[in-house]
Amino acid sequence: MRADTETPRWFTSSYSENGGACVEVATNLAAAPHGIVPVRDSKNDTTGPVLTIPAAAFTSFVAGVRSGGFDAA
Repeated sequence: MRADTETPRWFTSSYSENGGACVEVATNLAAAPHGIVPVRDSKNDTTGPVLTIPAAAFTSFVAGVRSGGFDAA
């Protein structure tokens, strides 16, 4: 395996306007053989716990956000 698929490459959303202190994701691990998207809270501790989400579930979540499925009524 290539090194860049082993180590999470963290990034924040381009919509984040608070200097990057928010949730970060590492989508470079979404493809096989990993199939995961690590998520962490960077505003508190970037060395803290990481939530590992199956890539298919993360894709569905993003699609729901884009379609407005989580907008408040």
